[in-house]
Amino acid sequence: MNHPAKKILEAHNLTMRFGGVTALDSLNLHVNEGEILGLLGPNGSGKTTFFNVITGLYRPSSGSAIFRGKDITGASAQDVYREAITRTFQRSRLSLPLTVFDNIAIGDNRRLDTGLFFNLFQRKQFKSEYDQVVEQVNQLLLTFNPNLAAKIFEPVASLPMIDRRRIEICRALISEPDLLLLDEPSAGMTHDETAEVMNDILQVRSKVKPFTIVLIEHEMGLIQRMTERCIVLNYGKKIAEGTYDEIVNNPEVQVAYLGQE
Repeated sequence: MNHPAKKILEAHNLTMRFGGVTALDSLNLHVNEGEILGLLGPNGSGKTTFFNVITGLYRPSSGSAIFRGKDITGASAQDVYREAITRTFQRSRLSLPLTVFDNIAIGDNRRLDTGLFFNLFQRKQFKSEYDQVVEQVNQLLLTFNPNLAAKIFEPVASLPMIDRRRIEICRALISEPDLLLLDEPSAGMTHDETAEVMNDILQVRSKVKPFTIVLIEHEMGLIQRMTERCIVLNYGKKIAEGTYDEIVNNPEVQVAYLGQE
């Protein structure tokens, strides 16, 4: 007997307006626990806006977002992070002069007590916590991509785009999220590089914990390979939902996303 999939994230009539522009228009969707969901649509269809609303960067105009049965509508970015939701951004947000370690450790701000008194007067405890974070980052890099682990204390500026993208994903993974939102991970990379990075993500997912992924991506081959289900947006509304094959053969999707009559 098949049990119904458990929903980890739900959007109910989620609406986001910017002045006279409606970026999300009464959006209803759900994400099942443990799945890889593709979120598709042409530029300006509301995909990144959805991520921004879920992760607390925008407060929605109306509607609600539910994570594991808890209402997170309008929660701060820090509170959403504490609920075990993390994300990447389409445009790089790395600090290039800092090391690989620094850029990843920033992603888990729950670990180190960075209060001035603690850092100045509890040096032994601070050093112990720091060593734990170094070990945690190193272990993640070894699982994700062993070659990158060898560069843990090198500045990010010295690394190629594929490694920079890996670092951004590791920064999102260091806190061991339950839901990872990936915003166009292929941006700035070749097809082969993208395949490498997605293999790295799947490796961490199989070896560390089976976290849920929502993937925004224009690379349709990647969507076909990675996702179990897809949702297509246009003008902030959901216009299709189903497997990759179902959505690419949907006439409304072809008109909206592929530009075919």
